Amino acid sequence: MALLPPLATVDPEIEAAFQRLSLELNELGYDAWGFHPEKAKMLYSIARRIFDYFRPRIEGIENIPDGRVLLVPNHSGQLPLDGLVIAVACMLRADPPRLVRAMAERWFPTLPFVNTAFSRSGVVVGDPVNCYNLLAADNAILVFPEGARGSGKTWDHRYRLVKFGRGFMRLALQAEAPIVPISVVGAEESIISLYDAKPIARMLGMPYAPIHPLLPILGLLAYLPLPSRFYLDFGKPMYFEGPFDDEDDRVDIKVAKVRNTIQSMIDKRLAIRESVFA
Repeated sequence: MALLPPLATVDPEIEAAFQRLSLELNELGYDAWGFHPEKAKMLYSIARRIFDYFRPRIEGIENIPDGRVLLVPNHSGQLPLDGLVIAVACMLRADPPRLVRAMAERWFPTLPFVNTAFSRSGVVVGDPVNCYNLLAADNAILVFPEGARGSGKTWDHRYRLVKFGRGFMRLALQAEAPIVPISVVGAEESIISLYDAKPIARMLGMPYAPIHPLLPILGLLAYLPLPSRFYLDFGKPMYFEGPFDDEDDRVDIKVAKVRNTIQSMIDKRLAIRESVFA
């Protein structure tokens, strides 16, 4: 007796969305970066369940333009659940569906099984060559300028953006790609960290080691995400001009405009959010 559908079942909406994608594949069914649509359908179907768990409310997704684009959100929640929810939202709620190519931290490919799953679903290591080539092929790139410092925020720094790197802006200038700012609210409450145990992180080869307030009581079960509701707000595309190899201080001015826009979007959403879970 089957109590639950098998994990490998492809969700009908995912199947329909994939059928609308325009993909360039080799004779083995892969693209140049290791993406495999048949395997990705199963992985996206599993991700759809996580997406539904957080019951995201999505506004402004129609702001994603056709062709090359950088999707730039805040980063939080200890695990890359925010990136997963954004990717599924772009596949199921954008019209036409967009396959998001997320830029992953360099330490993710060192994780067994995760590295293969990421590659087959369209994630690539976040280096400038990968990102530029994907943009040149008119892909939608998901990049978190806060990096691991953003996802590993402790509770006392929730919803306060840390410093953005310049790399995403230089790539946007080089590829002449618009930037869509995205605010994610809800991820901070899904997994809470009171303290970053840096010695443990170094020992495990991880960028951070979050200490959950319920860790002494629940053990590792404390890290199961709570069903906080995610709010995704997609802002209007931002266009920038100038040489991609400009002086750092000039690039920083452009980076600050994106960062300030996202912080303003976060603050606006927090001001009208009535409940973390409802």
